[in-house]
Amino acid sequence: MADPIQLESFDEDSYYRDPLGFFARLRESRPVAPVRMPAYGRAWIVTRYADVRTVLTDPRLAKDVHRWPGGGRSRPSEATGVYAHMLHADPPDHTRLRRLVQKAFTPRRAALRPRAEEIAAGLLDEMAAAPGDVTDLLGAYARPLPIAVLCELLAIPEADRTWIAVTVAAYDDRVQHQRVERELAAYFAELIAARRSVSTVFLLVMAGFDTTVNLIASGTLALLTHPGEKTRLRQDPSLLPAAVEELLRFTNPVNHANDRFTTEDVPVGDVVIPAGEWVFPAISSANRDPAQFPDPDRLDLGRDTSGHVAFGHGIHHCLGAPLARMEAEVALGALLARFPQISLAVPPSELRLRPVSLMNGLESLPVRLT
Repeated sequence: MADPIQLESFDEDSYYRDPLGFFARLRESRPVAPVRMPAYGRAWIVTRYADVRTVLTDPRLAKDVHRWPGGGRSRPSEATGVYAHMLHADPPDHTRLRRLVQKAFTPRRAALRPRAEEIAAGLLDEMAAAPGDVTDLLGAYARPLPIAVLCELLAIPEADRTWIAVTVAAYDDRVQHQRVERELAAYFAELIAARRSVSTVFLLVMAGFDTTVNLIASGTLALLTHPGEKTRLRQDPSLLPAAVEELLRFTNPVNHANDRFTTEDVPVGDVVIPAGEWVFPAISSANRDPAQFPDPDRLDLGRDTSGHVAFGHGIHHCLGAPLARMEAEVALGALLARFPQISLAVPPSELRLRPVSLMNGLESLPVRLT
């Protein structure tokens, strides 16, 4: 029987080349659109700012698959059990889990800035001493800095950090998903000797590492391709907090929020999404919506970015947002102070995004430091 709902075309190759372009076309033509997504079948993409904010706070869109209309079901690729964390929970379980994590997370986070500055300085020293005139900023700086800070936060032994970074990076490959989940789950279970805590630590590593890597790398790229704004920031480091907010809005380390589903028919804009449908709010599209941010494709470090949704919105707003902001301020400030003449080593057109639906990140970022 033919699908009665007309699906929008979703070509993975074109999406991975330009996810913002894909979302922009939907935002203009069909802001609440069903597409055929790998592993999910039909899913709905929401692209306009106002609709995205609404979807992110509507309790009729749930995370706990036990609430699926007509009976519970499994998420795609859920076999390893590491998804039983607060990101896939609804109140009251979500409230309880988030409170427990925040209670332990906040005090340690506040003391990490000096350590983050030490780590950044050490990585910059290594970059300066490395042979050759081209450096992959992503591999040498944007990736090792967040994983080192996160491992400090979680008290993960230094000897294990390179393995964790390599293992997490392999998560991009669909064939490697379950292997990565199994190995990280086994490692954390042994490390903390508390099986019930593994899913939360897995969430902190996956969400707190990859997103910040993307912010540092893509934020650097945005500054290098907008030299006027780069000079503005270098000459006035007090702009760093505002610059990070604009870089979050402009670069969007995450393409869309994690999956949720409708527990009943839900009107969104001019469309009614039926009960029992996966929904993906495109937060990157919301951050480029001209109805909310005038001239949204222009990088402006002095812009009013209040209300951006790079960290989500509502009860699932990113718990690690303050940590990511701090790391980006440290990373970008130290980088521009140490290497004020840093420049791209290749044309921007040669850079490639990782072939991942959720994350919006570069595969590499070749730069010249002087």
